[in-house]
Amino acid sequence: MNMEHTHTPRGIRGPAIFLAQFLGTQAPFDGLANLVSWAASLGYCGVQLPTLGTQCLDLKRAAESQTYCDELKGLCAEAGVEISELSTHLQGQLVAVHPAFDDLFDDFAPVELRGQPKARTQWAMDQLLLAAKASRRLGLTAHATFSGALLWPYMYPWPQRPSGLIEEGFAELARRWRPILDAFDEAGVDLCFEIHPGEDLHDGASFERFLDAVDHHRRAKILYDPSHLLLQQLDYLGFIDRYHERIGMFHVKDAEFRPDARSGVYGGYQSWVERPGRFRSLGDGQVDFKQIFSKLTQYGYEGWAVLEWECCLKDAAQGAEEGASFIRRHLINRATRAFDDFAGVASSASRNRRLLGLDDGVSH
Repeated sequence: MNMEHTHTPRGIRGPAIFLAQFLGTQAPFDGLANLVSWAASLGYCGVQLPTLGTQCLDLKRAAESQTYCDELKGLCAEAGVEISELSTHLQGQLVAVHPAFDDLFDDFAPVELRGQPKARTQWAMDQLLLAAKASRRLGLTAHATFSGALLWPYMYPWPQRPSGLIEEGFAELARRWRPILDAFDEAGVDLCFEIHPGEDLHDGASFERFLDAVDHHRRAKILYDPSHLLLQQLDYLGFIDRYHERIGMFHVKDAEFRPDARSGVYGGYQSWVERPGRFRSLGDGQVDFKQIFSKLTQYGYEGWAVLEWECCLKDAAQGAEEGASFIRRHLINRATRAFDDFAGVASSASRNRRLLGLDDGVSH
């Protein structure tokens, strides 16, 4: 059973774990019942569920049946965890796919839709609509996804991009996502796009373009994952200062960037182990999580801190086991009073004016 749940109404919730990277055919990774018991045994109190396939849940059934959703919540509660959010990362990827990637991304789609990009896009959009309804039935307030990408082949401006290409790409992306955002708004759920290379929403500037294209839709939020920002050499702490009002989810994932004389940000087509920028298990990389948790707490983030384990060196089981205690050590219970309240002094409008040398009999 998990350790005591470290959460206050005024702070970040956690620790939680994204189950996508742990799915398998052998126990305890072979189904939701075993997975939640395993997660709880490691000290997690929340689980973020992938929705592609039915290993964790049946998305269509969850969208249609409150009884089924209650059963899912009951199964998790019995193990000692909550569902933190649902994820449609892979379906969101298929909302917008450049033809150069059609064959590779077909692997995410049902077999009968492969080779049919228009039908695949419609299926992906329908999946997001189901996810909005399922999230509402489960009582969730945020949802994780990818934006997909029409423009990624043109990420580097060579050859020179024709005028209007970027604008048209974001206009089309907005046309596809606007009805989905409206559905999430109706469900009362924030739609959080993971800012991620390979997506048209891969940094702050591209997220701002998207916001403009969807008229700053109130449900268009950010899934903040500092590992992807570090590998792009962004100021991932300043990112929180700039976009904290739009941060609706948090993946706790570490990374390191060690450029050398052979390769840098682009990686030289090397494997993950050989790339200068690579993902690491929590505490093994360069991300300053003390400052991240402090800034998120400062700005009033009250969502979940969710481990997303991806590491090219450490075994998944070890990374998951270490991750729960790592997150717990970084959680901050927000202060309920000022530290110098013990030395507080009496206050009144008249006294304040007198202290300012304004004791002129004016009443305020």
